[in-house]
Amino acid sequence: MLQLLGSGASPFVRKTRVLLAEAGLDDVIYVEVAASPMGGEDRVNSANPLGKIPSLVRDDGPTIYDSNVICRFLDHHAGGHFYPEARLWEVLTLEATADGIMEAALSIVYEKRFRPPELWWPDWHAAQWTKVQRALDAIERNWLSHLEGPVHMGQIAVACALGYLDLRFPDRNWRSGRPGLATWEAGFAARPSMTATAPPAS
Repeated sequence: MLQLLGSGASPFVRKTRVLLAEAGLDDVIYVEVAASPMGGEDRVNSANPLGKIPSLVRDDGPTIYDSNVICRFLDHHAGGHFYPEARLWEVLTLEATADGIMEAALSIVYEKRFRPPELWWPDWHAAQWTKVQRALDAIERNWLSHLEGPVHMGQIAVACALGYLDLRFPDRNWRSGRPGLATWEAGFAARPSMTATAPPAS
């Protein structure tokens, strides 16, 4: 039996959980844990020396970590449908773009959560949000057609990144000026796999 260690608020964890749901995998147990860049639960740190989530604990081998590695493993486990060979480079690039959005957004969240306000660096926040905006504009401009068709990992990653922006930055209104992406997100967000993995409001 496989165990997926994660937290409901993490967009990287959500990627793996949406994939599990879309693939119909029922032999992976999801375990909610507390992780933090300042140190989390012992079981997270013992499973993953970096102390990060998601981590996939296996009975027959070492724990697998990093969401991209886990997603590739789960895709292989499910029969290999979510990284289609004919569109592989596009799917991987979309996933990387979504991961970059998550990383930039998370870096702002972490600074505000773990550093005292007098040490916050507004220029850093602005630079990270600029990365988010550039990535969203690139998707709107160049990648919308690649978000269509059968569900693949690029779609899942982008949807989870947008969901995280809604969760942590609702006042930034990422939809403004991006009607195509907003329309696509509204449809994808209604999928059962997305509604079942919606992050907690807090």
